[in-house]
Amino acid sequence: MPDAATVPGSRAAIGDSEFDRDTAVTRREPGVHDIDLSAGWTIISAVNGGYLLAVIGRALADTLPHPDPFSITAHYLTASRPGPAVIRSETVRTGRTLSTGQASLFQYDDEGDEVERIRVLASYGDLGALPDDVRTTATPPPIPPLGQCFGPEDGPAPIEGSNAIADRLMIKLDPATLGWALGSPSGKGEMRAWFGLADGRDADPLSLLLAVDALPPTAFEMGLKGWVPTVELTVHVRHRPAPGPLRVAITTRNLAGGFLEEDAEVWDSTDRLVAQSRQLARVRLG
Repeated sequence: MPDAATVPGSRAAIGDSEFDRDTAVTRREPGVHDIDLSAGWTIISAVNGGYLLAVIGRALADTLPHPDPFSITAHYLTASRPGPAVIRSETVRTGRTLSTGQASLFQYDDEGDEVERIRVLASYGDLGALPDDVRTTATPPPIPPLGQCFGPEDGPAPIEGSNAIADRLMIKLDPATLGWALGSPSGKGEMRAWFGLADGRDADPLSLLLAVDALPPTAFEMGLKGWVPTVELTVHVRHRPAPGPLRVAITTRNLAGGFLEEDAEVWDSTDRLVAQSRQLARVRLG
């Protein structure tokens, strides 16, 4: 296993990273937060769903009495775009171990009408207060060493402006799931990679919300092309990740009627499962 020093680029501390700046929300009043969604986290013109979930997750952390997302479910109602947005959140229930809240992100359309983009229901707690026992049959994904995997910088130069988020991430894909990029997709719904932020900032619970939705879609390795928009995404954060690069494995078992599921696991540098997710996404079959 590589340690954090093997991640390319200089290291940014939590709080000094571009991710932190671009997910920072400003409290207008209790339960109301403003943000300018950054164009740096887009694919073509679409704002990445994991980035958006991290933005809302930060607003909920400022609203609820507990600091960490344990379970967070988002329904993506309309496509978000870079620019001003407002997040309205409220506490649904507060307990000793968990608090539950809901939040929605809104933007204005071209006519000046407010449009709801995303609606979220989440339970928060304190990951640092959990017992450290682990009883699991899960095992880390079989990804080759980081130096034997490949990222966007190893391929042809992309079209300028087509994938701004790639400049902010350290993604090294397992060659076994890279056939789509070479014109020979395997037909399997699998995607595996080493993952981190390009500035070297170590992962935390909020950045795990990004990690589960940052890899190329499994649909690419199934021979499909084009945008794969998220309909619903649920993330379970299981533990605060140790410093160092993460390993992310995503699988799809069923594509039917133009929809597929993506099940993701995120493992830290100590071989601990730190996050899991499932999302429902649409695909273009024609």
